[in-house]
Amino acid sequence: MGMIMVKCPQTGRAIPTGIRADREAFLRSVVFYGNTRCPVCRANHNWFAREAWVDEPVVRPGVIFEEAPLG
Repeated sequence: MGMIMVKCPQTGRAIPTGIRADREAFLRSVVFYGNTRCPVCRANHNWFAREAWVDEPVVRPGVIFEEAPLG
């Protein structure tokens, strides 16, 4: 499961819609329309599913913990 994301038309930054979905299920869903409050520019953005994507965490088999690089 991941977060459905859209691009803020004012800043171009990716913003979360607050809707969680599975990527494959989202791609099979019917066309829909949404409205999201943008935490970046503080405006409401209307969007269609074709403009959105599912941001899912990358899971790598066998990786339990990965340290951040130093410095």
